[in-house]
Amino acid sequence: MKMLLLSLCLLPASLFAERSSTSKTATSTIEPMSSSYMIKLTGGLILVVVAIFVLAWLIKKINLTPQRHTGLIKVVAELNLGARERVVLIEVGGEKILIGLCPGRIDKLHTLTMAVDADSLTAVSTQTVQSNFSQLLWGVGKK
Repeated sequence: MKMLLLSLCLLPASLFAERSSTSKTATSTIEPMSSSYMIKLTGGLILVVVAIFVLAWLIKKINLTPQRHTGLIKVVAELNLGARERVVLIEVGGEKILIGLCPGRIDKLHTLTMAVDADSLTAVSTQTVQSNFSQLLWGVGKK
C-alpha cells in the first residue's frame, strides 16, 4: 500500500519532467542565425538603448532635485558651466549673491547691489539667442 502511494506521488513529477524535455526540443527548432531573428534581435536592442537615452534626457530636463524656497536662502538662478562646475545666484535676506560651485569648493564671485529680475533676464537672453540663430540661418542660406 505504501508503495502504491509513493508511486502515485512520483507519477505527476515524472509527467512534468517529460513535458519539459519535449518543450526543449520545440525551442531548439529556432534558427538563431536566421535573418528574421537577427533583425528582431537588433531592433529590440536599438529600441532599449534609445529608451535609455530618452529617459536620461527627460530626467535631466525635468530636474528632479528638490528645490527648497522656504527659508532664508532662495536659489534665484543657476547655470551649468561644465560637467561639475556651475554658477548660482542666491538670495539671502533680500541680498543677491553670485557664487561658483566646484567639486569640494564654493567661491563667492560677486554681491549684486541692484535688483535683478530673473524673468526679464530669461526673456532678453531668449530673444538674443533667437536673433543670433536667425542671422546664422540667413547667412547659410545666402551661400
